[in-house]
Amino acid sequence: MSHATTDPPAPAPLIQAPSLVQLAVEQLRRMILSGALAEGERLTEERLTEELGISRPPLREAMRTLQQEGLIEVRPRRGAVVTTLTEQDVMEILTLRSALERLAVELGVPVTVPARLERCRQALARMEREAEAADRGALVSAAYDFHSALVALAGHGRLDAAYASVQRQQRLCMARNLYTRENEYEDLVTHVKRHRRLLEVVEGGDPQAVLAELAVHGERSFLAPATVRP
Repeated sequence: MSHATTDPPAPAPLIQAPSLVQLAVEQLRRMILSGALAEGERLTEERLTEELGISRPPLREAMRTLQQEGLIEVRPRRGAVVTTLTEQDVMEILTLRSALERLAVELGVPVTVPARLERCRQALARMEREAEAADRGALVSAAYDFHSALVALAGHGRLDAAYASVQRQQRLCMARNLYTRENEYEDLVTHVKRHRRLLEVVEGGDPQAVLAELAVHGERSFLAPATVRP
């Protein structure tokens, strides 16, 4: 009588816990994008090691990562500071962004691949969660993902790459825009509702209507006096 043998179960995949450096990068990025660390603010190791509860080596590695991302810059005699965007920087970033988003709408609306639209919906759902939690840094990142998903509606790899090439600067612009709008006339939930409205127009399938909605979307409110929509 033969006995059937069974193979031992395959080991469960190992899930690597985030390192101290990764955690520090995420926290510092969130602090910069939320405005807790302001543009031009000096980043002192003594303060940050205490606030983050880590030693200097992982902090320094985290700051190098954020320097590569463009969120931190090193200045002579001042050391590491949060990156400051000039008005010329902002104008160039936003005009480039507008041109890329316009091309994406012209190529991608009406949407013919449902999965692309689902990516927009998922990013918007994240925005809604972060707004309810009042996590401004995470909200900025989710908003970038939403706009990146809009660009991806075109199914154009090089367009996606061009948009991603300035994503760090775009996030800084979005962070400044969010701060201005929230402090002047718009709470976080209302901020997300504008994006919900934009997605609804995209779902309607009329590219000209989407372009018209983008024109009044309000992402330049910190660059020039904004016209507040009723």
